[in-house]
Amino acid sequence: MRIATWNVNSITARLPRLLAWLESSGTDVLCVQETKCAESAFPYEPLRELGYEAAVNATGRWNGVALISKAGLTDVTVGLPGGPDYDGGQEPRAIGATCGPVRLWSVYVPNGREIGHPHYDYKLRWLEALRTTVAGDAAGERPFAVLGDFNVAPTDEDVWDRSAFDGLTHVTDLEREALAALREAGLSDVVPRPLKYDRPFTYWDYRELGFPKNRGMRIDLVYGNEVFAKAVGDAYVDREERKGKGASDHAPVVVDLEV
Repeated sequence: MRIATWNVNSITARLPRLLAWLESSGTDVLCVQETKCAESAFPYEPLRELGYEAAVNATGRWNGVALISKAGLTDVTVGLPGGPDYDGGQEPRAIGATCGPVRLWSVYVPNGREIGHPHYDYKLRWLEALRTTVAGDAAGERPFAVLGDFNVAPTDEDVWDRSAFDGLTHVTDLEREALAALREAGLSDVVPRPLKYDRPFTYWDYRELGFPKNRGMRIDLVYGNEVFAKAVGDAYVDREERKGKGASDHAPVVVDLEV
């Protein structure tokens, strides 16, 4: 079973690439982040023509997540139960479903913006709510994973140059402690192999030739429970999909499960 996660940075803008990638990659379930569209504008029909159904949590031009599956979609949970509000409501950042033999969450963790910004505190509270939400499934006997754009680099090795991030979000102790707490709930980091270079970055800024210079970060993560992790046959970053005109600034992370 092939499972992937990809921040597409607008599913409308990336739709031709997304459809072509789904066909060529043979992915069974794709966790999507940053759909940047209302649910009514989500491309259900083109996906259906390829044999996929979709569960979507999206409200407009910002954020938005989805699960796209050929393996079934049942027990769908839209939104993060008990998750914090921001600007008067809960943003569309999480969706969970059972896809065949596995239970999955697609998540788009808040960016945090700046240290000390209300959005930074919101990010930490959101990660704590995620930990509470997934603890039961993490301890369960079926394969379970949380996949998505976590907007946190777990270690200094997960950024191209740690000194370039001094005073910025994504690398702070509090963010990394929140990730560690999530792992302590019964999840482990399924680290993919890179297709080029020595570190499996998943995101490269559009600015200043970030991708050609490999100035990247590993912030798109797969956190699986013990059953999931033991079933992993391979995991890699499909760096090729970051190339060319109209690419997202993130690359897909692909996991092959022997289930």
